[in-house]
Amino acid sequence: MTWTIPNILTAMRLVAAPALALMFLYFSRPFADWAALILFVSAAVTDWFDGHLARTWKQETKLGAMLDPIADKAMVVIALMVIVGYSSMSPWLVLPATFILFREVFVSGLREYLGDVAGTLKVTKLAKWKTTAQMVAIAVLFAQGVFEHYLGMSAIGMDQALFQSILDGTEEDVLGLRWKYTGMIWSGDIGVGLLWIAAALTLITGADYFRKAIPLLKEDS
Repeated sequence: MTWTIPNILTAMRLVAAPALALMFLYFSRPFADWAALILFVSAAVTDWFDGHLARTWKQETKLGAMLDPIADKAMVVIALMVIVGYSSMSPWLVLPATFILFREVFVSGLREYLGDVAGTLKVTKLAKWKTTAQMVAIAVLFAQGVFEHYLGMSAIGMDQALFQSILDGTEEDVLGLRWKYTGMIWSGDIGVGLLWIAAALTLITGADYFRKAIPLLKEDS
């Protein structure tokens, strides 16, 4: 095994995937939300960086080719699991997350069955857009958790009438409830919208991958 810098970055991204869930098990919020957000964004940036370095320095290896998609899928799957778990199973999150997870399992199984010939099925630009939409959506949804928790902390002991009056602007907003509430709503709506876009791209690219694999499956049979 060749432990180049790109491969080390990929391995760190793989280790960071389960750390997302551990943050919420061993740390209180909002520290867990902040840590998960920073960890996920760092991993997403590293995802581009390690591939760029490997191509630029001509350090592309079989180890990196194996670990990179595993790290990507582990990060997305665990992040979606955490977000759905803390969303009280909202159908607006459960459905797109289900589509995304189903596609990942289906394509991974198809690649395993095809073996070495799976390498002939190249990653399309649409698949890269799918990955980008997933990463941005998950990062924004983690940010929503940060806004939501700070809003809840600021509104502790406040009755609903006073809370609504502050949001309406009829009462002074000394605790910054309005910008926290606005941040929570906007990040939630944008995150869910991007996740649905990612789910649509996921289904399209998954169907395209299967269509391209059909001739290889016929040859095998």
